[in-house]
Amino acid sequence: MDPVTLTSDRLVLSPLTPRDTDAVYTAAQDPDIQRWTAIPSPYLPEHARAFTEQLVPDGWARDTMFTFGVFLPDRTLTGALSLTRRAPGTAEVGFWTDKEHRGRGYTTEATLTAARWAFTDLAADRVEWRAEVGNTASRAVARRAGFTFEGVLRSALDHRGTRRDCWIASLLPTDLGLPSTTPYLPHRADPG
Repeated sequence: MDPVTLTSDRLVLSPLTPRDTDAVYTAAQDPDIQRWTAIPSPYLPEHARAFTEQLVPDGWARDTMFTFGVFLPDRTLTGALSLTRRAPGTAEVGFWTDKEHRGRGYTTEATLTAARWAFTDLAADRVEWRAEVGNTASRAVARRAGFTFEGVLRSALDHRGTRRDCWIASLLPTDLGLPSTTPYLPHRADPG
């Protein structure tokens, strides 16, 4: 797929490029980003280069991972967000936010913008969010974006060679007032 740019009221979501390498490297020095994401730790300049020069364009070219920089209109990087195809009709959202830009709702706004795009352009009928149990900041973003929490998956994440439990939540097109691409028949609780 050719890369796309998305906009919201305050943000521009566009694929990260080599010109963003220094900003990605600087943001990724934050211990919280290194603690809660799968990025290498320590995060070196060559990791940022590989990310912006290879991983981001490869994901778009292969139609498997769609990574955006989350920018203010002046191209200040506030974070990054990826949608990864996990199964037919399902994408998983992942994100990190630059320390200087937390608490302003940017990541929630970016998540909703990307989810709408996934539902309308990627034919997704489900966007999943997963985070290691304890990552309360990520959980707060998912809650504000309207995700429905579904539980804890035991031993579902490998974080630097250690299996960890993760929270899982989902967002459906109907949660945003959009139609599904396929019919959905929700489970009805057993009355007995």
